[in-house]
Amino acid sequence: TILHPLCVKYPPSAKYRRCFLTELIKKHESTAAEPLDELYDALADVLKEGESTHCYKNYLLPTGDCVSLSESTALISGGTTGLVTWEAALHLAQWALENPGVFRDRTILELGSGIGFTGIAICKTCQPRTFVFSDCHPRVLRQLGENIRLNGFIPEPDGTWSIQTEAQGQKVEGENCQNPKVIVAELDWDSVTEKQLLGLRADVVIAADVVYDPEIILALIGMLQKLSTSRADTKTPEVFIAFTIRNPDTYQLFQAELDKAGIRWQMIPAHSSCNFLYDVQPDVTILQLFI
Repeated sequence: TILHPLCVKYPPSAKYRRCFLTELIKKHESTAAEPLDELYDALADVLKEGESTHCYKNYLLPTGDCVSLSESTALISGGTTGLVTWEAALHLAQWALENPGVFRDRTILELGSGIGFTGIAICKTCQPRTFVFSDCHPRVLRQLGENIRLNGFIPEPDGTWSIQTEAQGQKVEGENCQNPKVIVAELDWDSVTEKQLLGLRADVVIAADVVYDPEIILALIGMLQKLSTSRADTKTPEVFIAFTIRNPDTYQLFQAELDKAGIRWQMIPAHSSCNFLYDVQPDVTILQLFI
């Protein structure tokens, strides 16, 4: 077993605490002891609360380290699906941990990072030089930043991601990739410029579960084309996209649009199971794109 199952830690719910305090007060009242105001105050506080909307999940890595995440308890929250970890992110992380040479001592750009599982796992195990987490939803970006800090990384200050200097984009002699530089970027695929992408100087581009809607597919391919033209004078980045095939028509549309854009692709053989998952394994595909 390469990766161990996750452990989910939910904060005690308001319902649980309400029931516990109610039963405790009943037992206390059945005795001859004086009433405890503290118990009634605690129950009053619980009655004012709503149910918890977040939980903490710990994913144990083969190194013995773990990725700890604060996640939403709902699949859709705040108008986005980006506050939970989806299956393709787990599969892409497992593939990355089995192929660390793809990421070691390189600059990685992740598109649609969500709350950060794949990128944090890579930063902890694959020794990248720089890792750029990116997303466009403000709430997702806030949660992403919190999770990155929760795992012991300190993102660069805001505003440093967009344009790196020539020296920043190149390897620094003796740089310690055990502690990669971490950047959080607000990146809108439609509005980002080729100049900004050039400034990132990404060697590898990854994404998970970003192929689920025709409009998003077109925006993603437009983004990949910008990446291609922004590196016209240098080597283009390697691109790996992982996604769960929920609708075969959407998958076929993605392949058709790649062909139309002249982007070659090949399927990466993946293991039939992912040790991060307890349940039935979804149909996840990883494609390498040649932009």
